[in-house]
Amino acid sequence: MKRPIIPSRVEGTASRQAHADLPPGTYEREISKEGFFGPAAFFHHRHPPTGWVEFEGPLRPHAFDLTKFEAGQASPWQAAEILRNAHVRVRVWNVGESMDHLVRNADGDDLLFVHRGAGEFYCDYGHLTLAAGDYVVIPRGTMWRIELQEPQQQPVFALLIEATNSSYSLPDKGLLGAHAIFDPAMLDVPQMDAMFVAQQADDRPRRNGNDRWQVRVKRNSSISTVTYPFNPLDATGWHGDLSVVRINVKDIRPVASHRYHLPPSAHTTFVGNRFVVCTFVPRPFETDPGALKVPFFHNNDDYDEVLFYHAGDFFSRDNIKPGMMTLHPCGFTHGPHPKALKNMLVQSKPATDEYAVMIDTRDALEITEAAAAVEWSGYVDSWKTK
Repeated sequence: MKRPIIPSRVEGTASRQAHADLPPGTYEREISKEGFFGPAAFFHHRHPPTGWVEFEGPLRPHAFDLTKFEAGQASPWQAAEILRNAHVRVRVWNVGESMDHLVRNADGDDLLFVHRGAGEFYCDYGHLTLAAGDYVVIPRGTMWRIELQEPQQQPVFALLIEATNSSYSLPDKGLLGAHAIFDPAMLDVPQMDAMFVAQQADDRPRRNGNDRWQVRVKRNSSISTVTYPFNPLDATGWHGDLSVVRINVKDIRPVASHRYHLPPSAHTTFVGNRFVVCTFVPRPFETDPGALKVPFFHNNDDYDEVLFYHAGDFFSRDNIKPGMMTLHPCGFTHGPHPKALKNMLVQSKPATDEYAVMIDTRDALEITEAAAAVEWSGYVDSWKTK
């Protein structure tokens, strides 16, 4: 993308380079347009911009402990919905047993993220084995089911991120080239292997009491059930340029800069209509003495920001554990917690150790009753200095 050369104005005591060489005793705050891609201004403050003593009103941030949802949902259409707007729906699915039916989403593509557990994924395109950290893009209209692995039948804890009435695509990686972050060749597709062929002959009684197969189709959030006297995952082959695809977070190679703290949008993994999904994975800390080593304070003025914490040590957050999710509404000024701020310019280790999924939505998200039931109400106070 070409950009015009426009001189940047500097007023008062300020650095000339964003996120580096801060005037002593100051804290930087960025306000920007278009999710860090548009015009921006960088302010230098005498105090941390999150140093409030009270915070009232609907702009306050939220944190949800999704681990409090009990296992036992046999269908993704029973999964608890956490956040939603017209373009994206976020569910948390705690699969307690193998699915005895197939599902199909007629409302949009689904992005399945496996937080915990393992299983066998069967769909129109074939078979995949799922593991923690897997992203699976499921095109709209695909029939699929998950079977938990024997013998321990470990539950699968997953996020379902629906691109409502739209499809997922890969981001334009610009000057980095199409093979940066991850090569598209790293995307696995299902195989019509021996396990896929074997499941076609599965005539075990379903929990519905007979050997018929049900396909539960979601359209406009209502469920229709289609019953077959055979397993409809009976394809013998396929060809084309549309498929379920999978990539694990451990196969993502993050963009890094030793002299500059990159904005979160540099870590975009998938793009939907009016939202993006980004992935934070371990990366080296910045080594330039003047460069910020923590996320910079910012307003996030055009997007609601959601973070799901998957694994590791979340260096910019306090009292956050794997399986939790935070929501920072559009317009909310945020940044590192006080404990992390102490390491603003010097870190005690060479690299981050965290995996997290970020969802940035252009339209405001609605918090559901299910999410409110597992909210940590003290999250807004976690920025207060002790």
